[in-house]
Amino acid sequence: MDRIFSNKRDFLLVNLGLLIVALGVHFFNAPNHFAIGGTAGLSIILSNLLPGLNVGNAMLLLNAALVLIGFLFLGKNVIVGTIYSSIMLSLLIWVLEAVAPVAGPFTEDRFLELCFAVILPALGAGIVFNTGASTGGTDIIAMILSRHTSLEIGKALLASDFLITLAAGFVFGIQTGLYCILGLMAKALLLDNVIESINTRKLVTIISGKSEAIQGFIINGLSRGATVSKASGVFSGQEKEVITTVLGRRQAVALRNYIRSVDRDAFITIVNSSETVGKGFRAI
Repeated sequence: MDRIFSNKRDFLLVNLGLLIVALGVHFFNAPNHFAIGGTAGLSIILSNLLPGLNVGNAMLLLNAALVLIGFLFLGKNVIVGTIYSSIMLSLLIWVLEAVAPVAGPFTEDRFLELCFAVILPALGAGIVFNTGASTGGTDIIAMILSRHTSLEIGKALLASDFLITLAAGFVFGIQTGLYCILGLMAKALLLDNVIESINTRKLVTIISGKSEAIQGFIINGLSRGATVSKASGVFSGQEKEVITTVLGRRQAVALRNYIRSVDRDAFITIVNSSETVGKGFRAI
């Protein structure tokens, strides 16, 4: 089956991300008519145009139709995870509407509401995307366009989301439409930052006369590996060992503090790595 089912951790993360998205849509997007793209945005518009149709039911209908289209154009193996995400997100919103109905916005500050309407779905979607899955919905259309045309997935998603956001302006008024456009741009920027921050690691390079002690701390104190290479200084001409390792934020701070305690003359560089793949980190 799809890779989101390859291990329990990814499966739990996908569901956590979908729950966060559902919370944002139910408590902040829908009450304020913030139709910021996707089937959630389209469902918010449809629920307003068709009395008696709530957002959860509209999403179930839309996603069911998109899943059928996906089967026809992409095949079962390609969209198993997308199907799961589409249905689960719809069900989560449907459950929230049943157990925690919302009569209107929490506050009168629409900009504050917009912030949460953007942050929660972007955070949830970032967690889901980081596992290699998607939140479903219009992603299926984007995948079809990408396969059968020269249009890239990102551009296809942006185009569909913009059209939905534009429709919100006609249905709910220009002010809401402008809020939706602002939210769409903010969500795109925030989503990239969320994914990058989740994957960020510290690439640490160390040149020190206490190489053996530092290697021992990395292996025994931090339970991490390292690579050691030989290098010569241009000015001194002396040959020294260069230690390279990839750590989490806290581990990098702990290593820096340890080196400071054993070798004040050590040379250390610490840079961000946006993604680290391999043993001990994300699987290839």
